[in-house]
Amino acid sequence: MHFQTMGRSGLRVSRACLGTMNFGTGYGLAAGDETEAGRVIDAYLDAGGNFIDTADLYHRGETEEIVGRALRGRREWVVLATKGAMPVGPEGRGLSRRHLTRALEASLRRLGTDYIDLYQCHQWDPDTPIEETMATLDGFVRSGKVRYLGCSNFTAAQLVESQWAAERVGGTPFVSLQPQYSLIQRVVEAEILPACRRLGLGAVVYGALGGGVLTGRYRRGELPDPDSRMGRLLGAAMPGATRWAESLLNDRNLAVAEGLAEVASGLGADPAAVALAWVASRTGVTSVLLGPRSVGQLRENLAAFDLTLPPEATARLDELSDPALTPADGSFFHLVPR
Repeated sequence: MHFQTMGRSGLRVSRACLGTMNFGTGYGLAAGDETEAGRVIDAYLDAGGNFIDTADLYHRGETEEIVGRALRGRREWVVLATKGAMPVGPEGRGLSRRHLTRALEASLRRLGTDYIDLYQCHQWDPDTPIEETMATLDGFVRSGKVRYLGCSNFTAAQLVESQWAAERVGGTPFVSLQPQYSLIQRVVEAEILPACRRLGLGAVVYGALGGGVLTGRYRRGELPDPDSRMGRLLGAAMPGATRWAESLLNDRNLAVAEGLAEVASGLGADPAAVALAWVASRTGVTSVLLGPRSVGQLRENLAAFDLTLPPEATARLDELSDPALTPADGSFFHLVPR
């Protein structure tokens, strides 16, 4: 497993980050067996990975509890990241001092730990002064309950405001951002990734498989298998989930997936591995979030980090996924919270 420092910090993380959103049952969209989740975590750590990401929102806190139980006895060997800002139950939301303080304490309790290595703001809060947020987060660092700070789904302008605010209050700046990035969603290349490099933030990218579209499971003109991720989302009683699935299963994205499959076939590789290898090779990407449901999926995903794409394959993928054709509002964060 290869490692890289996170932005302008000394935090070293593996290039493959284990995402845990599939561990749990709280959304009614996944049957996240805790035993299998434990096996996935074991296999990831055995493969040399050290970076596990979760959030209080995931399955209404159940995911943090699963991760906490799985890490008992080996917590100190893991870079553990979680996120706060979203509502978990009736206690509110946002990046205010009140909400973040409650959210951090609840995450520590569920994870069974007394510190978080990387604590992240899950989304921008337009109702709270950013100075209040950054001062609150700095207090977490000074208390020893948090080691490093990051954010997720911030725009380039919001990153700049946050780093300036940290400087104004004499606080701790962010060292990471979680943006969506894949062959079907390259909007971040225009401003967000350049801002991360300029401001000293590492990028931990999510959605690298385009919600599963880039795995080759879906075809134009065919309904998704009801047992597939897109099939479950389309059949869910959640309008946001349905809109997100429909936005991904458009002709343009499926055409990119078909072209990706052709490139992968020429390389004798799996389309998912090629899609992950492409994202991992992009300038400014520190780590790539994986979201396996099983040990088998994890091992298939990890193969991508041993795959070096030849220049002609990269050029073909770049051409297929021209970012000028990607809708600016295509982030699935805006449709389904993650």
